[in-house]
Amino acid sequence: MSFVGHQPPPIFKRGPAPTARLFAFVTVCLVLLVADLRFRYLEVMRDALSVVTYPVQMAAATPADFVLNASHYFATLIEVQRENADLRRQQLSSGERLLRFELLELENQRLRELLDMSRRVEVKSIAADILYNAPDPFARKVILDRGAQQGVEAGLAVVDAKGVVGQVTRVHPVQSEVTLLTDRNQSIPVSVLRNGVRGVLFGSGQGGLEMRFVLADADVREGDQLVTSGLDGVFVPGLPVAKVVGVDRASDAFARIECEPLAAIETSVQVLVIGRTAYPPPPPALDARER
Repeated sequence: MSFVGHQPPPIFKRGPAPTARLFAFVTVCLVLLVADLRFRYLEVMRDALSVVTYPVQMAAATPADFVLNASHYFATLIEVQRENADLRRQQLSSGERLLRFELLELENQRLRELLDMSRRVEVKSIAADILYNAPDPFARKVILDRGAQQGVEAGLAVVDAKGVVGQVTRVHPVQSEVTLLTDRNQSIPVSVLRNGVRGVLFGSGQGGLEMRFVLADADVREGDQLVTSGLDGVFVPGLPVAKVVGVDRASDAFARIECEPLAAIETSVQVLVIGRTAYPPPPPALDARER
């Protein structure tokens, strides 16, 4: 059988060489690229294609955006928490400084008032701080941070900026004990500032005071101010002591006069120990018959 002149089937027909096809495609692409740059004829197709592919682009970018936004959110949250903690610390520090400032201002005010009291009495005085209450549940006493080494003596009056607080009853080298004016065993001679009526003021042991040995018809009224009379030779005369809050003239030959202290006896912190203007004379000697 002869195959001369026979044509192969189309499926086996060979086309142009691959190199030729590559060259042709590159040429077409260059022509289209130059034409698009020159005439912009693919601009509309490009815009339409961008519109069609926008949802796909957004869907593809969503995971990356989520991770980026989440990291930024948590970083911002940590920063805000750190700033809040710093602000709270600053607020606490500012509050502490403000409290210290208020306490210092209050202490300065008390010291200025004590200085004014010291100038008014015109005698030697010793500034002292109340350390604590004496450990005696049946007495009203406090302990001062001044003692014999600083010139404190037994019997001296102790005052704050408003009036008499008590009397020194025991002295140690660097501390001293003060019996408060409201102690039931404490008494002090006083007089009414308005008219000079004299009496003796006693503590009630419960925070109050009572003026005794005043006749029922004596001119003592509610609101009168009581000051030290100085008759005992211990307390400087004229120190503010108490205010009359009630007068009962019907109970006995002597009036029952209730008073309240002028000094902040239970809350004072800084006080003055007031010296004597002169030592009292010794008591008269008893003769043989009196003995």
